[in-house]
Amino acid sequence: MIINITGKNFTASEQLKQRIEKKLGKLDKYFSQETVANVMLSNIKEGQKLEATINADGMIFRAENTNSDIEYALDKVVDRLSSQMSRFKQKLIRKHQGPKGIIAAEIPDAAEEAAEVSVVKTKRFRINPMTTEEAILQMELLGHSFFVFRDAETNRVNIVYKRNDGGYGLLETEN
Repeated sequence: MIINITGKNFTASEQLKQRIEKKLGKLDKYFSQETVANVMLSNIKEGQKLEATINADGMIFRAENTNSDIEYALDKVVDRLSSQMSRFKQKLIRKHQGPKGIIAAEIPDAAEEAAEVSVVKTKRFRINPMTTEEAILQMELLGHSFFVFRDAETNRVNIVYKRNDGGYGLLETEN
C-alpha cells in the first residue's frame, strides 16, 4: 500500500510519519501494493485532526478523529478503518472476486451483533425542484443535518448537508 501523508497547518515529525506508516501498514495485508492511502493531518480549533482515506479499486474507506493527542487519533482511525472492512467483508468478497485491489480473505469476520443491520423507520416524501439555496433554507427550517432535493436547473437529485466547520456541502449525482 502506498501511503501519502500531508499536513494542513501541521508539520509532521519523521517519528510521527513512521508511526503512521507502521499503523496503516497493519492494514497493508488487506490491499494490493498499488492501493493508495491518503492521510491528512491538521491543526484545528478543537485539537489535532487526522483523516485517512483508502481508495482500493473503487471502494473507499474513510475515517477521521480529532483529539489533543495525534497518536490517540491515529489509533482510533486505524481501528475504525479495520472495523469498516470487517463489517463489509461479505460485500467486499462479492464485489472483488479475483485478483483485484482488496484481499478479502485476510479481513477478519465482524462480530455477530455488528453484522446485523436493520431499518427501523422508512419515510417517503416528494422531491420538489429547487435551488441549492432554497434546499439549505428548507434543511435549516426542518432542523436537519442534510436535505435531499431535485435541482431546478439540472433536474438531478442532489443532497445538501451541514459540515462540522459550520459550512454547507453539496453532493451532486451523476448518470
